[in-house]
Amino acid sequence: MRLIDLSSTLDPHDRDLLPPAMAAAAGVVAPRVDYSHPATPDGRDRFCHFFGCSHDDLPDGEGWGSEVLNDMSSHCGTHVDAPLHSGSTCEGRTSRTIDQVELNELFCPGKVLDVRPWARPGQAIPVDALRQALSAVGEPIRPGDAVLIRTGQERYRLGEPAFFQYPGMSREGTLFLSEQGATVLGTDAVGWDRPFAVMAQAFKETGDKQQLWDGHKAIREKEAFIVQQLCNLGALPLRGFHVGFFPLKLARASAAPARAVAFLSN
Repeated sequence: MRLIDLSSTLDPHDRDLLPPAMAAAAGVVAPRVDYSHPATPDGRDRFCHFFGCSHDDLPDGEGWGSEVLNDMSSHCGTHVDAPLHSGSTCEGRTSRTIDQVELNELFCPGKVLDVRPWARPGQAIPVDALRQALSAVGEPIRPGDAVLIRTGQERYRLGEPAFFQYPGMSREGTLFLSEQGATVLGTDAVGWDRPFAVMAQAFKETGDKQQLWDGHKAIREKEAFIVQQLCNLGALPLRGFHVGFFPLKLARASAAPARAVAFLSN
């Protein structure tokens, strides 16, 4: 069995790469981290506090390493959205929170839809593009599948303007996947829908509230779990693998950061 890490690294330095207009979203990119090294006074003092010893008593002269995370969103980095993120109800029932989602629902056969030939910055990925990408996979979506959308955003890094001009999913595209049975919907983009500014402009021009976050809102009609900020999709075959998403078990939360791992047979 070969493992491929599909998770982005949470690095507090990435917060400094955000443009000023995105500063309020820093907690989605990475937490602030207060680091304490075993050899620093802080690391030694914490150790001594709990064991009632002095610095002279420390084994090998060091304490322990620890970190305190601050200003971290439940949607930080690679994360799994629970249905609650899209609204208080889903399929007419109370939406589930992330701690109510069973791990066996998040360990699934995986398929990659490579939509790069059709993806356009800031635009919705057409349903016809999803159909053509699925045709290239060579088998249909089956109930319980994880469908991972490869948009090509791995070309860009945080700090580059194109990173935030990602192609996104519409209500129609989301339902096209979920109604065939996909229960996990992943993307290598920072967001599932079109960029916020694009949706806001469309709403301003049309007055149509359906333009606002329509990809996520589609989850209220057909339950699925959205996973954003995936990486390494280019290392995967289009099919023939399993993928696991292991979110933190945060009580009553609408999402949680996750370690996403693909499992490939050698």
